[in-house]
Amino acid sequence: MSGGDNALDLAARRLEQAVHVLEQRLAQRLKAAGAEASGLFDRDRANLATQLDEARARERELEAAGAEASAALGRAIVEIRAALNGAASASSPSAEL
Repeated sequence: MSGGDNALDLAARRLEQAVHVLEQRLAQRLKAAGAEASGLFDRDRANLATQLDEARARERELEAAGAEASAALGRAIVEIRAALNGAASASSPSAEL
């Protein structure tokens, strides 16, 4: 082997070592970025879960309000029918007899 081959081998080893160091640093950065992204994902998921719980609670409130309104309408209809039937009975000729 000539001196040129040794220099080439030395340069190749230095390049391999530099690439290895670069890969390690990139892996560390990706790991750190992954932890940050995971934290953001967890916070986002918790926020969405809270919003879902609030929406479900609001849905239950609206269902209860709808049921109350329906019951009130039903009572009003019964009262109106009774009033109309009473007025119709009072004005009919058979009621006067």
